[in-house]
Amino acid sequence: MNPLPPPGTPGYTQALLANDPLWLTIVKVVVVFALLLVMTLFMIWLERRVVGRMQQRPGPNWNGPFGLLQSLADGLKLAFKEDIRPVLADKAVFFLAPVISTIPAFVAFAVIPLGPEVSIFGHHTALQVADLPVGILVVLACSSVGVYGIVLSGWASGSPYPLLGSLRSAAQVISYELALGLSIIGVVLYAGSLSTADIVAAQQSGWYIWLLPVSFIVFAISMVGETNRAPFDLPEAESELVGGFHTEYSSLKFALFFLAEYVNMVTLSAVATTLFLGGWMAPWPLSLIPGVNSGWLPVVWFISKMFVFLFVYIWLRGTLPRQRYDQFMRLGWKILIPVSLVWIVAVATLRVLRNQYGTISAPVVLMVGAVVLVVAIVVALMLPDRAAEDDGTVAEPPVVGTYPVPPLDLTVPASPPRRRRSVAGSTAPETAAVGSGQKEDA
Repeated sequence: MNPLPPPGTPGYTQALLANDPLWLTIVKVVVVFALLLVMTLFMIWLERRVVGRMQQRPGPNWNGPFGLLQSLADGLKLAFKEDIRPVLADKAVFFLAPVISTIPAFVAFAVIPLGPEVSIFGHHTALQVADLPVGILVVLACSSVGVYGIVLSGWASGSPYPLLGSLRSAAQVISYELALGLSIIGVVLYAGSLSTADIVAAQQSGWYIWLLPVSFIVFAISMVGETNRAPFDLPEAESELVGGFHTEYSSLKFALFFLAEYVNMVTLSAVATTLFLGGWMAPWPLSLIPGVNSGWLPVVWFISKMFVFLFVYIWLRGTLPRQRYDQFMRLGWKILIPVSLVWIVAVATLRVLRNQYGTISAPVVLMVGAVVLVVAIVVALMLPDRAAEDDGTVAEPPVVGTYPVPPLDLTVPASPPRRRRSVAGSTAPETAAVGSGQKEDA
Protein backbone atom coordinates (compact mmCIF):
# COMPACT_ATOMS: atom_id res chain seq x y z
CA MET A 1 0.00 0.00 0.00
CA ASN A 2 1.12 3.54 -0.77
CA PRO A 3 1.75 5.83 2.23
CA LEU A 4 -1.07 8.30 2.78
CA PRO A 5 -0.55 12.04 3.31
CA PRO A 6 -2.29 13.67 6.29
CA PRO A 7 -6.10 13.80 5.94
CA GLY A 8 -7.43 17.06 4.53
CA THR A 9 -4.27 17.87 2.60
CA PRO A 10 -4.18 18.08 -1.21
CA GLY A 11 -3.69 14.66 -2.76
CA TYR A 12 -5.07 12.70 0.20
CA THR A 13 -8.12 11.41 -1.67
CA GLN A 14 -5.99 10.41 -4.67
CA ALA A 15 -3.67 8.36 -2.48
CA LEU A 16 -6.64 6.83 -0.67
CA LEU A 17 -8.33 5.74 -3.90
CA ALA A 18 -5.06 4.39 -5.26
CA ASN A 19 -5.14 1.72 -2.54
CA ASP A 20 -8.61 0.47 -3.50
CA PRO A 21 -8.74 -3.19 -4.57
CA LEU A 22 -10.06 -4.01 -8.02
CA TRP A 23 -13.33 -5.47 -6.79
CA LEU A 24 -14.12 -2.29 -4.85
CA THR A 25 -13.53 -0.14 -7.92
CA ILE A 26 -15.84 -2.39 -9.96
CA VAL A 27 -18.52 -2.08 -7.28
CA LYS A 28 -18.26 1.72 -7.39
CA VAL A 29 -18.54 1.75 -11.19
CA VAL A 30 -21.66 -0.45 -11.09
CA VAL A 31 -23.25 1.68 -8.36
CA VAL A 32 -22.59 4.93 -10.26
CA PHE A 33 -23.96 3.42 -13.48
CA ALA A 34 -27.10 2.21 -11.70
CA LEU A 35 -27.49 5.57 -9.94
CA LEU A 36 -27.43 7.46 -13.24
CA LEU A 37 -29.95 5.09 -14.81
CA VAL A 38 -32.32 5.43 -11.86
CA MET A 39 -31.85 9.20 -11.84
CA THR A 40 -32.76 9.31 -15.53
CA LEU A 41 -35.98 7.36 -14.98
CA PHE A 42 -36.85 9.49 -11.97
CA MET A 43 -36.05 12.75 -13.77
CA ILE A 44 -38.32 11.87 -16.70
CA TRP A 45 -41.14 11.17 -14.26
CA LEU A 46 -40.41 14.29 -12.20
CA GLU A 47 -40.28 16.53 -15.27
CA ARG A 48 -43.62 15.28 -16.53
CA ARG A 49 -45.20 15.68 -13.11
CA VAL A 50 -43.81 19.16 -12.43
CA VAL A 51 -44.61 20.51 -15.91
CA GLY A 52 -48.05 18.91 -15.65
CA ARG A 53 -48.66 20.70 -12.37
CA MET A 54 -47.52 23.98 -13.96
CA GLN A 55 -50.04 23.41 -16.76
CA GLN A 56 -52.80 22.34 -14.33
CA ARG A 57 -52.93 18.70 -15.38
CA PRO A 58 -52.00 15.59 -13.39
CA GLY A 59 -49.17 14.08 -15.46
CA PRO A 60 -48.40 10.33 -15.27
CA ASN A 61 -50.29 8.81 -12.33
CA TRP A 62 -51.44 5.36 -13.48
CA ASN A 63 -48.48 2.94 -13.67
CA GLY A 64 -47.12 2.30 -10.20
CA PRO A 65 -47.55 4.46 -7.11
CA PHE A 66 -47.85 8.12 -8.18
CA GLY A 67 -47.00 6.98 -11.71
CA LEU A 68 -43.38 6.19 -10.80
CA LEU A 69 -43.24 3.19 -13.15
CA GLN A 70 -44.37 5.20 -16.19
CA SER A 71 -40.78 5.98 -17.23
CA LEU A 72 -39.85 2.30 -16.97
CA ALA A 73 -42.86 1.34 -19.08
CA ASP A 74 -41.96 3.93 -21.72
CA GLY A 75 -38.36 2.69 -21.79
CA LEU A 76 -39.42 -0.93 -22.29
CA LYS A 77 -41.86 0.08 -25.02
CA LEU A 78 -39.13 2.06 -26.77
CA ALA A 79 -36.74 -0.89 -26.60
CA PHE A 80 -39.19 -3.19 -28.39
CA LYS A 81 -40.03 -0.76 -31.19
CA GLU A 82 -38.81 -1.45 -34.70
CA ASP A 83 -35.31 -0.19 -35.44
CA ILE A 84 -35.43 1.72 -38.72
CA ARG A 85 -32.32 2.82 -40.62
CA PRO A 86 -32.56 5.17 -43.62
CA VAL A 87 -31.35 3.81 -46.95
CA LEU A 88 -28.84 6.64 -47.45
CA ALA A 89 -27.43 6.42 -43.91
CA ASP A 90 -23.86 5.41 -43.18
CA LYS A 91 -24.45 2.14 -41.33
CA ALA A 92 -21.37 2.09 -39.07
CA VAL A 93 -21.40 5.78 -38.11
CA PHE A 94 -25.20 5.74 -37.75
CA PHE A 95 -24.81 2.97 -35.15
CA LEU A 96 -21.82 4.46 -33.29
CA ALA A 97 -23.11 8.05 -32.98
CA PRO A 98 -25.54 7.47 -30.06
CA VAL A 99 -22.91 5.39 -28.29
CA ILE A 100 -20.37 8.21 -28.61
CA SER A 101 -22.90 10.63 -27.11
CA THR A 102 -23.79 8.39 -24.16
CA ILE A 103 -20.43 7.06 -22.94
CA PRO A 104 -18.78 10.46 -22.10
CA ALA A 105 -21.84 11.43 -20.06
CA PHE A 106 -21.30 8.43 -17.79
CA VAL A 107 -17.50 8.77 -17.67
CA ALA A 108 -17.64 12.40 -16.50
CA PHE A 109 -19.47 11.35 -13.31
CA ALA A 110 -16.52 9.18 -12.24
CA VAL A 111 -14.57 12.17 -10.84
CA ILE A 112 -17.48 13.54 -8.77
CA PRO A 113 -17.06 13.07 -4.97
CA LEU A 114 -20.35 11.85 -3.49
CA GLY A 115 -19.17 11.80 0.10
CA PRO A 116 -16.22 11.70 2.51
CA GLU A 117 -14.10 8.77 3.60
CA VAL A 118 -16.15 5.72 4.62
CA SER A 119 -15.60 2.04 5.34
CA ILE A 120 -16.90 -0.49 2.78
CA PHE A 121 -16.50 -4.13 3.82
CA GLY A 122 -13.60 -3.14 6.04
CA HIS A 123 -11.78 -1.04 3.43
CA HIS A 124 -11.40 2.70 4.00
CA THR A 125 -12.14 4.55 0.79
CA ALA A 126 -13.74 7.73 -0.51
CA LEU A 127 -17.18 7.79 -2.12
CA GLN A 128 -15.69 8.52 -5.51
CA VAL A 129 -14.66 6.32 -8.42
CA ALA A 130 -11.48 8.24 -9.28
CA ASP A 131 -9.80 11.46 -8.21
CA LEU A 132 -7.38 12.87 -10.74
CA PRO A 133 -5.12 15.92 -10.42
CA VAL A 134 -6.99 17.31 -13.45
CA GLY A 135 -10.49 16.12 -12.55
CA ILE A 136 -12.29 19.26 -13.78
CA LEU A 137 -10.54 18.98 -17.14
CA VAL A 138 -11.90 15.43 -17.44
CA VAL A 139 -15.44 16.82 -17.12
CA LEU A 140 -14.78 19.45 -19.78
CA ALA A 141 -13.18 16.88 -22.08
CA CYS A 142 -16.13 14.50 -21.77
CA SER A 143 -18.63 17.25 -22.52
CA SER A 144 -16.59 18.23 -25.59
CA VAL A 145 -16.36 14.66 -26.89
CA GLY A 146 -20.10 14.15 -26.52
CA VAL A 147 -20.86 16.65 -29.28
CA TYR A 148 -19.08 14.40 -31.79
CA GLY A 149 -21.88 11.88 -31.41
CA ILE A 150 -24.45 14.56 -32.20
CA VAL A 151 -22.55 15.84 -35.24
CA LEU A 152 -21.92 12.33 -36.57
CA SER A 153 -25.55 11.35 -36.07
CA GLY A 154 -26.72 14.26 -38.20
CA TRP A 155 -24.12 13.59 -40.89
CA ALA A 156 -24.69 9.83 -41.02
CA SER A 157 -28.49 10.09 -41.29
CA GLY A 158 -28.33 11.10 -44.95
CA SER A 159 -30.99 13.78 -44.46
CA PRO A 160 -30.70 17.60 -44.46
CA TYR A 161 -32.78 18.22 -41.33
CA PRO A 162 -30.67 16.11 -38.92
CA LEU A 163 -27.56 17.65 -40.48
CA LEU A 164 -28.83 21.17 -39.75
CA GLY A 165 -29.63 20.18 -36.17
CA SER A 166 -26.18 18.68 -35.65
CA LEU A 167 -24.44 21.77 -37.04
CA ARG A 168 -26.46 23.94 -34.69
CA SER A 169 -25.40 21.76 -31.79
CA ALA A 170 -21.73 22.00 -32.75
CA ALA A 171 -21.85 25.81 -32.83
CA GLN A 172 -23.83 25.90 -29.59
CA VAL A 173 -21.54 23.59 -27.61
CA ILE A 174 -18.38 25.33 -28.81
CA SER A 175 -19.80 28.71 -27.81
CA TYR A 176 -20.98 27.74 -24.36
CA GLU A 177 -18.09 25.39 -23.67
CA LEU A 178 -15.82 28.45 -23.66
CA ALA A 179 -17.98 30.30 -21.14
CA LEU A 180 -18.27 27.14 -19.04
CA GLY A 181 -14.51 26.68 -18.92
CA LEU A 182 -13.84 30.34 -18.14
CA SER A 183 -16.30 30.27 -15.23
CA ILE A 184 -14.33 27.41 -13.63
CA ILE A 185 -11.03 29.33 -13.64
CA GLY A 186 -12.05 31.47 -10.65
CA VAL A 187 -12.81 28.35 -8.63
CA VAL A 188 -9.47 26.82 -9.56
CA LEU A 189 -7.63 30.01 -8.57
CA TYR A 190 -9.17 29.99 -5.10
CA ALA A 191 -8.98 26.24 -4.51
CA GLY A 192 -5.44 25.98 -5.86
CA SER A 193 -6.18 22.61 -7.46
CA LEU A 194 -8.01 21.00 -10.37
CA SER A 195 -8.97 17.99 -8.27
CA THR A 196 -12.68 17.82 -7.45
CA ALA A 197 -12.00 16.40 -3.98
CA ASP A 198 -9.56 19.23 -3.19
CA ILE A 199 -12.10 21.81 -4.41
CA VAL A 200 -14.72 20.42 -2.01
CA ALA A 201 -12.21 20.42 0.85
CA ALA A 202 -11.30 24.05 0.09
CA GLN A 203 -14.93 25.12 0.69
CA GLN A 204 -15.01 24.18 4.37
CA SER A 205 -14.72 27.85 5.33
CA GLY A 206 -17.36 29.01 2.81
CA TRP A 207 -19.07 27.97 -0.39
CA TYR A 208 -17.83 29.52 -3.60
CA ILE A 209 -21.34 30.54 -4.64
CA TRP A 210 -20.99 33.47 -2.21
CA LEU A 211 -17.32 34.15 -2.92
CA LEU A 212 -17.58 33.87 -6.73
CA PRO A 213 -21.16 34.85 -7.64
CA VAL A 214 -20.37 35.90 -11.21
CA SER A 215 -18.66 32.58 -11.92
CA PHE A 216 -21.69 30.76 -10.57
CA ILE A 217 -24.15 32.73 -12.73
CA VAL A 218 -22.09 32.19 -15.89
CA PHE A 219 -21.70 28.49 -15.10
CA ALA A 220 -25.44 28.07 -14.43
CA ILE A 221 -26.40 29.69 -17.75
CA SER A 222 -23.73 27.81 -19.67
CA MET A 223 -24.72 24.42 -18.27
CA VAL A 224 -28.26 24.90 -19.60
CA GLY A 225 -26.88 25.76 -23.05
CA GLU A 226 -24.38 22.90 -22.86
CA THR A 227 -27.12 20.31 -22.33
CA ASN A 228 -29.37 21.64 -25.15
CA ARG A 229 -32.22 22.24 -22.75
CA ALA A 230 -35.00 24.82 -23.04
CA PRO A 231 -34.83 27.74 -23.61
CA PHE A 232 -31.58 26.81 -25.40
CA ASP A 233 -32.81 23.64 -27.17
CA LEU A 234 -31.95 24.95 -30.64
CA PRO A 235 -30.46 21.65 -31.95
CA GLU A 236 -33.83 20.00 -31.32
CA ALA A 237 -35.98 22.84 -32.61
CA GLU A 238 -39.01 20.80 -33.63
CA SER A 239 -40.75 23.82 -35.14
CA GLU A 240 -38.23 24.14 -37.99
CA LEU A 241 -36.13 20.95 -37.90
CA VAL A 242 -38.78 18.24 -37.40
CA GLY A 243 -36.90 16.76 -34.43
CA GLY A 244 -33.29 17.84 -34.69
CA PHE A 245 -30.23 15.66 -35.05
CA HIS A 246 -32.05 12.46 -34.00
CA THR A 247 -34.94 12.73 -36.47
CA GLU A 248 -34.03 9.50 -38.28
CA TYR A 249 -33.37 7.47 -35.12
CA SER A 250 -35.76 5.05 -33.47
CA SER A 251 -35.88 2.28 -30.87
CA LEU A 252 -32.79 1.89 -28.64
CA LYS A 253 -30.65 4.31 -30.64
CA PHE A 254 -33.10 7.12 -29.93
CA ALA A 255 -33.25 5.97 -26.31
CA LEU A 256 -29.48 6.39 -26.04
CA PHE A 257 -29.71 10.03 -27.14
CA PHE A 258 -32.51 10.55 -24.64
CA LEU A 259 -30.41 8.88 -21.94
CA ALA A 260 -27.35 11.00 -22.78
CA GLU A 261 -29.35 14.22 -22.40
CA TYR A 262 -30.61 13.39 -18.93
CA VAL A 263 -27.31 11.93 -17.74
CA ASN A 264 -25.58 15.13 -18.86
CA MET A 265 -28.11 17.11 -16.83
CA VAL A 266 -27.36 15.02 -13.74
CA THR A 267 -23.60 15.21 -14.29
CA LEU A 268 -23.46 18.98 -14.75
CA SER A 269 -25.75 19.44 -11.74
CA ALA A 270 -23.29 17.35 -9.72
CA VAL A 271 -20.38 19.43 -11.06
CA ALA A 272 -22.14 22.68 -10.10
CA THR A 273 -22.78 21.26 -6.62
CA THR A 274 -19.12 20.30 -6.31
CA LEU A 275 -17.74 23.63 -7.50
CA PHE A 276 -20.07 26.13 -5.87
CA LEU A 277 -22.26 24.49 -3.19
CA GLY A 278 -19.63 22.75 -1.10
CA GLY A 279 -20.11 19.29 -2.61
CA TRP A 280 -21.22 16.76 0.00
CA MET A 281 -20.88 19.14 2.97
CA ALA A 282 -24.05 20.01 4.88
CA PRO A 283 -25.53 23.50 4.47
CA TRP A 284 -25.52 26.04 7.25
CA PRO A 285 -26.80 25.82 10.01
CA LEU A 286 -26.83 22.00 9.78
CA SER A 287 -23.07 22.12 9.41
CA LEU A 288 -22.84 23.27 13.05
CA ILE A 289 -24.15 19.90 14.24
CA PRO A 290 -21.32 17.45 15.04
CA GLY A 291 -21.14 14.42 12.77
CA VAL A 292 -23.28 15.66 9.88
CA ASN A 293 -20.29 15.71 7.51
CA SER A 294 -19.09 12.19 8.27
CA GLY A 295 -20.22 8.71 7.32
CA TRP A 296 -22.92 8.12 4.72
CA LEU A 297 -25.12 11.09 5.64
CA PRO A 298 -23.26 13.57 3.34
CA VAL A 299 -24.59 11.61 0.34
CA VAL A 300 -28.04 12.95 1.28
CA TRP A 301 -26.75 16.54 1.28
CA PHE A 302 -25.08 16.04 -2.10
CA ILE A 303 -28.15 14.56 -3.81
CA SER A 304 -30.40 17.24 -2.27
CA LYS A 305 -28.24 20.03 -3.69
CA MET A 306 -28.12 18.27 -7.04
CA PHE A 307 -31.91 18.11 -7.18
CA VAL A 308 -32.07 21.88 -6.75
CA PHE A 309 -30.30 22.31 -10.10
CA LEU A 310 -32.39 19.57 -11.70
CA PHE A 311 -35.58 21.29 -10.59
CA VAL A 312 -34.35 24.54 -12.15
CA TYR A 313 -33.88 22.67 -15.43
CA ILE A 314 -37.54 21.60 -15.30
CA TRP A 315 -38.68 25.04 -14.16
CA LEU A 316 -36.99 26.72 -17.12
CA ARG A 317 -38.56 24.29 -19.58
CA GLY A 318 -42.01 24.91 -18.20
CA THR A 319 -41.80 28.72 -18.15
CA LEU A 320 -39.45 30.15 -20.80
CA PRO A 321 -39.95 30.02 -24.59
CA ARG A 322 -37.19 28.99 -26.98
CA GLN A 323 -34.78 31.76 -27.95
CA ARG A 324 -33.95 32.79 -31.47
CA TYR A 325 -30.62 31.49 -32.65
CA ASP A 326 -29.07 34.95 -33.05
CA GLN A 327 -30.16 35.91 -29.51
CA PHE A 328 -28.70 32.69 -28.18
CA MET A 329 -25.30 33.15 -29.85
CA ARG A 330 -25.19 36.83 -28.89
CA LEU A 331 -25.70 35.88 -25.24
CA GLY A 332 -22.77 33.48 -25.34
CA TRP A 333 -20.23 35.46 -27.34
CA LYS A 334 -21.06 39.08 -26.43
CA ILE A 335 -22.08 38.75 -22.79
CA LEU A 336 -20.98 35.55 -21.05
CA ILE A 337 -17.46 35.29 -22.46
CA PRO A 338 -16.50 39.01 -22.02
CA VAL A 339 -17.95 39.02 -18.48
CA SER A 340 -15.98 35.87 -17.65
CA LEU A 341 -12.73 37.37 -18.94
CA VAL A 342 -13.18 40.56 -16.91
CA TRP A 343 -14.11 38.53 -13.84
CA ILE A 344 -11.00 36.34 -14.16
CA VAL A 345 -8.80 39.44 -14.26
CA ALA A 346 -10.53 40.82 -11.17
CA VAL A 347 -10.19 37.55 -9.25
CA ALA A 348 -6.54 37.11 -10.21
CA THR A 349 -5.75 40.71 -9.22
CA LEU A 350 -7.43 40.24 -5.87
CA ARG A 351 -5.48 37.05 -5.21
CA VAL A 352 -2.19 38.82 -5.92
CA LEU A 353 -3.10 41.75 -3.65
CA ARG A 354 -4.13 39.43 -0.84
CA ASN A 355 -0.91 37.45 -1.13
CA GLN A 356 1.15 40.63 -0.92
CA TYR A 357 -0.76 42.67 1.67
CA GLY A 358 -3.23 40.30 3.29
CA THR A 359 -5.50 43.13 4.52
CA ILE A 360 -8.12 43.27 1.75
CA SER A 361 -11.52 41.80 2.51
CA ALA A 362 -12.15 39.42 -0.35
CA PRO A 363 -15.97 39.16 -0.08
CA VAL A 364 -16.36 42.94 -0.06
CA VAL A 365 -14.13 43.48 -3.05
CA LEU A 366 -15.71 40.65 -5.02
CA MET A 367 -19.22 41.84 -4.32
CA VAL A 368 -18.31 45.36 -5.44
CA GLY A 369 -16.80 43.92 -8.58
CA ALA A 370 -19.96 41.91 -9.20
CA VAL A 371 -22.09 45.04 -8.91
CA VAL A 372 -19.83 46.87 -11.36
CA LEU A 373 -20.09 44.02 -13.83
CA VAL A 374 -23.87 43.90 -13.56
CA VAL A 375 -24.09 47.65 -14.16
CA ALA A 376 -21.79 47.32 -17.17
CA ILE A 377 -23.98 44.55 -18.61
CA VAL A 378 -27.14 46.59 -18.13
CA VAL A 379 -25.56 49.62 -19.80
CA ALA A 380 -24.35 47.46 -22.70
CA LEU A 381 -27.82 46.02 -23.19
CA MET A 382 -29.39 49.48 -23.12
CA LEU A 383 -27.09 50.85 -25.82
CA PRO A 384 -28.84 51.27 -29.19
CA ASP A 385 -28.12 48.72 -31.85
CA ARG A 386 -25.71 50.08 -34.43
CA ALA A 387 -27.49 48.17 -37.16
CA ALA A 388 -30.65 50.13 -36.34
CA GLU A 389 -28.75 53.41 -36.84
CA ASP A 390 -27.93 52.67 -40.47
CA ASP A 391 -28.35 55.49 -42.97
CA GLY A 392 -31.03 53.65 -44.88
CA THR A 393 -29.03 51.72 -47.46
CA VAL A 394 -31.08 48.64 -46.62
CA ALA A 395 -34.83 49.14 -46.76
CA GLU A 396 -36.72 48.42 -43.58
CA PRO A 397 -39.44 45.78 -43.93
CA PRO A 398 -43.01 47.02 -43.54
CA VAL A 399 -44.63 46.51 -40.16
CA VAL A 400 -48.25 45.61 -39.53
CA GLY A 401 -49.01 46.20 -35.88
CA THR A 402 -45.86 45.04 -34.10
CA TYR A 403 -44.82 42.28 -36.52
CA PRO A 404 -42.61 42.75 -39.62
CA VAL A 405 -44.14 41.35 -42.79
CA PRO A 406 -42.78 40.72 -46.31
CA PRO A 407 -43.16 43.45 -48.96
CA LEU A 408 -46.79 43.92 -49.91
CA ASP A 409 -46.21 44.92 -53.58
CA LEU A 410 -45.49 41.41 -54.78
CA THR A 411 -47.71 40.19 -57.62
CA VAL A 412 -48.28 36.51 -58.19
CA PRO A 413 -48.93 35.61 -61.87
CA ALA A 414 -52.04 33.64 -62.62
CA SER A 415 -51.41 29.97 -63.19
CA PRO A 416 -52.25 28.72 -66.73
CA PRO A 417 -55.36 26.55 -67.10
CA ARG A 418 -54.74 22.84 -66.92
CA ARG A 419 -55.36 20.86 -70.09
CA ARG A 420 -57.07 17.54 -69.82
CA ARG A 421 -55.69 14.78 -71.98
CA SER A 422 -58.00 12.75 -74.17
CA VAL A 423 -58.67 9.19 -73.16
CA ALA A 424 -58.52 6.51 -75.86
CA GLY A 425 -61.96 5.24 -76.76
CA SER A 426 -63.79 7.93 -74.80
CA THR A 427 -66.90 9.47 -76.36
CA ALA A 428 -67.43 12.23 -73.80
CA PRO A 429 -67.94 15.61 -75.51
CA GLU A 430 -65.55 17.41 -73.12
CA THR A 431 -62.78 14.93 -73.83
CA ALA A 432 -63.31 15.14 -77.55
CA ALA A 433 -63.28 18.94 -77.44
CA VAL A 434 -60.10 18.98 -75.44
CA GLY A 435 -58.56 16.44 -77.76
CA SER A 436 -59.44 18.44 -80.86
CA GLY A 437 -58.06 21.58 -79.24
CA GLN A 438 -54.78 19.79 -78.57
CA LYS A 439 -54.62 18.65 -82.20
CA GLU A 440 -55.29 22.18 -83.42
CA ASP A 441 -52.52 23.50 -81.14
CA ALA A 442 -50.17 20.88 -82.46
